Amino acid sequence: MPSKKAINADNQQERLKTIGWITGYVDGEGCFSVSLFRNKTTKFGWQVFPEFVVTQGEKSKESLKVLKNFFKCGKVYVNKRYDNHNENLYRFCVRSKKELSEIIIPFFKEHNLKTAKKEDFKIFAKIIEMMNANKHSELDGIKKIARLIEKMNHKKSSKFLESSETKS
Repeated sequence: MPSKKAINADNQQERLKTIGWITGYVDGEGCFSVSLFRNKTTKFGWQVFPEFVVTQGEKSKESLKVLKNFFKCGKVYVNKRYDNHNENLYRFCVRSKKELSEIIIPFFKEHNLKTAKKEDFKIFAKIIEMMNANKHSELDGIKKIARLIEKMNHKKSSKFLESSETKS
């Protein structure tokens, strides 16, 4: 019978392999994004919406469950497809500011991404930090967040910054 130390060493090795797999998988298939949506119920008429997402086709949806089980947060959603594709898309999403702050961001700060996604993550983490400090509840703060969003992912100009709410 193997000793507890040998079992713990095996478990540690398996965990390190899983961490490496997750980091690589997110580097290839994940997205850290922040959107600004019109929302009449908010102070300035805009809502900051952060989201960590990994998307896969139906054949690979089990891998999303591995992420959900590992992080112990988020949800897996199905996006039904009605176009010429043969399978639905599935998305592992974490939208809770608390879960992003306490689970997702610390994980990727400790286990660095290797691709250009690393820069998106840094901006994402900065925006969450600003939200935790309630900067998104101030006009200057939401403008700064909008400028940061413009530097992420597809680098589109912000509809918020072009809106009448930001003209003074």
